[in-house]
Amino acid sequence: MSASTPPSSRPAVTEREAREVAEAAREQHWRKPSFAKELFLGRFRLDLIHPHPVPGDEAAQRGEEFLAKLRDFVETKVDPAVIERDAKIPDEVVDGLKELGAFGMKIDTKYGGLGLTQVYYNKALSLAGSASPAIGVLLSAHQSIGVPQPLKLFGTQEQKERFLPRCARTDISAFLLTEPDVGSDPARLATTAVPDGDDYVLDGVKLWTTNGVVADLLVVMARVPKSEGRRGGITAFVVETNSPGVTVENRNAFMGLRGIENGVTRFHQVRVPAANRVGEEGQGLKIALTTLNTGRLSLPASCVAAGKWCLKIAREWSAVREQWGKPVAHHEAVGSKISFIAATTFALEAVTDLASQMADEDRNDIRIEGALAKLYASEMAWTMADELVQIRGGRGFETAESLRARGERGVPAEQLLRDLRINRIFEGSTEIMHLLIAREAVDAHLSVAGDLIDPEKSLGDKAKAGANAGAFYAKWLPKLVAGPGQLPTAYGQFKHGVDLSGHLRYVERTSRKLARSTFYAMSRWQGRMESKQGFLGRIVDIGAELFAMSAACVRAELLRAQGQNGREAYQLADVFCRQARIRIEELFNRLWTNTDDLDRKVVKGVLSGTYEWLEQGIIDPSGDGPWIADATPGPSRRENLHRPIR
Repeated sequence: MSASTPPSSRPAVTEREAREVAEAAREQHWRKPSFAKELFLGRFRLDLIHPHPVPGDEAAQRGEEFLAKLRDFVETKVDPAVIERDAKIPDEVVDGLKELGAFGMKIDTKYGGLGLTQVYYNKALSLAGSASPAIGVLLSAHQSIGVPQPLKLFGTQEQKERFLPRCARTDISAFLLTEPDVGSDPARLATTAVPDGDDYVLDGVKLWTTNGVVADLLVVMARVPKSEGRRGGITAFVVETNSPGVTVENRNAFMGLRGIENGVTRFHQVRVPAANRVGEEGQGLKIALTTLNTGRLSLPASCVAAGKWCLKIAREWSAVREQWGKPVAHHEAVGSKISFIAATTFALEAVTDLASQMADEDRNDIRIEGALAKLYASEMAWTMADELVQIRGGRGFETAESLRARGERGVPAEQLLRDLRINRIFEGSTEIMHLLIAREAVDAHLSVAGDLIDPEKSLGDKAKAGANAGAFYAKWLPKLVAGPGQLPTAYGQFKHGVDLSGHLRYVERTSRKLARSTFYAMSRWQGRMESKQGFLGRIVDIGAELFAMSAACVRAELLRAQGQNGREAYQLADVFCRQARIRIEELFNRLWTNTDDLDRKVVKGVLSGTYEWLEQGIIDPSGDGPWIADATPGPSRRENLHRPIR
């Protein structure tokens, strides 16, 4: 096998087949209202998020009591420098978290969990993750995407009674989807689950199994062969890690999150009882995507924690570090960075808390809001951390251990930058999130005009689609001409000292402009629209900014009404919205003025070797070996590195 040849066991899948698999896994209907969906359609439904929903008194009390216990634990029992140095969370810390109930935060009390709301679960992840991001990942991977969440949504009563008490107190779980040659294209999934009597027999290799090295229980996605009487397809299973044939072959190491237990897991003739199948055959991807609707909210929670820490360090450092006779904070070049960090942290907390509370209330469909929160938070948190490193100067590039060794405060700014970088990749890379959100954002258009732009549909189907589209757009397009955003008095309830009403009018006007731009693009490119990923990404980024602006204003009004730093909250919301508006206008300009076409030409030249001369004059330090490891099914030839914590 050549270095560039993927394993032969990988299913051959066309581009259209891959899209069909992804489309089949997507939730097809909108049974509940969605603020973000309406926003992309040019309808600013402020009533869906204002007044800002709040947790009930009992949920708040239970959450606050746990946060107090968790704070005491991480302050007294967790040494983040040790975790970073040893690249491992000490077993006694994991055991302490189990005793505290931290592994059962989202599990119902009847199964031995704490039964926290999504809001307080996220606050707990922020707190734990601020002490050590590796601990935040351990807890969130276990509960947000591991065994508890899929069973909560799709498990049988018997499965819940068997597994949830274990997950709440003793067992660690992991989620296994990715393979060495399969990331965001699950149609090519190669791990198989072949029915055999009352069991399924699993064979395959899974990559980047967060928690997998120490996990007791796994959620595994595998392909069941289609046969007579069997639907087959990608299916979810709960697998005991100590089952014969399960081997953890490698503990992976990364540029950041050094303490996470992430590995490569091989399955060879692993027998899994049919009773451990979650949902029906072929429902695996739907289960995974549905789980991620709320599971993704754990990542913004960690980003909020990062923003708060960036703000604290920037404030303290910039007040004492002097340049040219005054603290660096008073120099505009540094002050603008501090303002950005403060305003953005406020907005990220607003987005995360709003989406989380909406998830708790379950009145709205938050699939787009959750995805936008993940996308926006991961990008903005990375930028904030980068700005903090810049504010700290050379000390920002120096490790905390080195700073301590020479007698200064050990501020791990460079570690934060490394730890946050993965957020733009896992649980859906920024590029994939753009496409996922764009697909949901244009769902209304495709539902009425999809056949019209599908080259494989018959003339009869296209004619029917044309009639449906004509009726839809005849009603929809006129509503994009005018709205409350053009009325000077609209949203006047958001004017208290600082006037936020103008920002909400801007959101309303801009949502209509965004919808018009999307319609124009569909009319212009039709079936080629899905290939315009640069354009779609900018459309989504504009929507993300509008969502964040809305959340920031609504949160500011909530805090004012509650008497909690309302004036300051209004100031931060105002600054954030003004910064966001500048970014939005730049994105609109780049919708139609960009180098997308030229970029595609350059890419073709790069791949064909046209610019290979540009690579001369360097040494490539990369080692030998294939680009993608061979994942051919078979027995493991490596030592089992599985390390359960008991």
